[in-house]
Amino acid sequence: MPRSSGTLLPITSLPGAWPAGDLGEEALKFADFLKKSGQTWWQILPVGPTDPAMDNSPYSSPSAFAGNPLLVNPEKLAERGYLKKEELAHFKSEKQYTLCDYSAARQVKENIFKLSWDNFPPCREEEEAFESFRLEHAVWLEDYALFSALRQRLGHTGWRHWPKELRDRDEGALKSARAELSEETTFQEFLQFLFFRQWDKLREHCTDAGIGLIGDMPFYVSEDSSDVWANRSFFHLDAEGSPLESAGVPPDYFSATGQLWGNPVYRWNELKDRDYSWWVERISHNLRLYDLVRIDHFRGFIDYWAVPAGSKTAAYGHWEKGPGRDFFHALEKYFPGLPLLAENLGTITPEVTEIMREFNLPGMLVLLFAFGDNFAENPYAPHNHNREDFVYTGTHDNNTARGWFENELDLKGKLLLERYLGHKPTSERVHRDLVRMAFQSVARVSIIPLQDLLGLGAEARINTPSTTRGNWRWRVPSGSLSDNLASLILDLAELTGRKAPGL
Repeated sequence: MPRSSGTLLPITSLPGAWPAGDLGEEALKFADFLKKSGQTWWQILPVGPTDPAMDNSPYSSPSAFAGNPLLVNPEKLAERGYLKKEELAHFKSEKQYTLCDYSAARQVKENIFKLSWDNFPPCREEEEAFESFRLEHAVWLEDYALFSALRQRLGHTGWRHWPKELRDRDEGALKSARAELSEETTFQEFLQFLFFRQWDKLREHCTDAGIGLIGDMPFYVSEDSSDVWANRSFFHLDAEGSPLESAGVPPDYFSATGQLWGNPVYRWNELKDRDYSWWVERISHNLRLYDLVRIDHFRGFIDYWAVPAGSKTAAYGHWEKGPGRDFFHALEKYFPGLPLLAENLGTITPEVTEIMREFNLPGMLVLLFAFGDNFAENPYAPHNHNREDFVYTGTHDNNTARGWFENELDLKGKLLLERYLGHKPTSERVHRDLVRMAFQSVARVSIIPLQDLLGLGAEARINTPSTTRGNWRWRVPSGSLSDNLASLILDLAELTGRKAPGL
């Protein structure tokens, strides 16, 4: 992979007239901005359906395959004949949404989707495309659509609390449910059709602009998901579908009790007996959406923390072995070159690093983690970077560079940063210092959160781990993506050998 650079920005953070960013013109314009600034990559967060009960986290989704209907853009629907101009105007609000308002987005877009469904098909071409889509994605779409329809019919209760015959997927009960909920399931399939039609247009636009998309795939899936409901044998569950063991991480410096995530852990022996077919299908699906896929919590493939059911904290867990090399040898048969990026942050064992190097999987280097104890040997310090890896100023789970400097970096760390830079850092320019440091790294790819390119503070933070309110709401301020900013990035990319070819 040649030296290059990119920007981290969730789709929902894009600016626009609707209550949350989506796949409309602003997404296409952002790809154009990346091209203009000499960049090669757009890294995003997961794009699956989100749940308001989970603070709309993109990492807690009812499906590992479905797209988020909230990302569907109404103007693009009107262009394809699903809405008339006057109908579209009726739904537009005068309000300026400077932060994501997921409740408002759901309310307005659900009404738009119902009207679009009433108007379906606007033409024969759309009808044929819908039928082709249903056939192409049947392996996951049928279960997801029925799961979603049942959730709505049964009051959004978790599938473990459904009537036993539906919970346990009795064939007769499923057949009856499909017949009774035929309209509802087809509508759910229609929503997915709309999402993937618009996604394909964005992907095509990015490809034409020379911009690669880096997706994000959570390691675990949600307990209350169509994936677990439809594939119970792949997860460590009891006869009623409750997790026998849940995922998490052990106690550490940051938490005396560890973290208890609640996701069911995998039955890796069962997955291996099926030649990891569910994972192969999942990765194949993601590579249909993206050019490269970041796998969150990569360490889980080598070993994972399993917490017995009923435990109040993760401190009662234990380490279990994951599939390790066997899994990646299986993947190589389907995906030559393994276009994956390993999220290897936190405590990593030598075996994790060995497997990454053996299969040529790049990892992540975060500059905000560098300026602490034992700096000279710190792997995140630029002088210790590996050429094969991706360097970041920060990620969606960190403060912005400015917010980190102002609120988190202690005096010792600030003095260390000053010694390393050779000048005194300030709130107004520390983001430039760290962006330049990332671009100058020997790491082949540099990815910068847009907030750091803009020099924004803690108010622009995307997510604060272990909190459940107020996350995932930041949006790009209107007018931020200026020609001047593009020129500054282009100059830095050219200076450090990261400029995209052809510019």
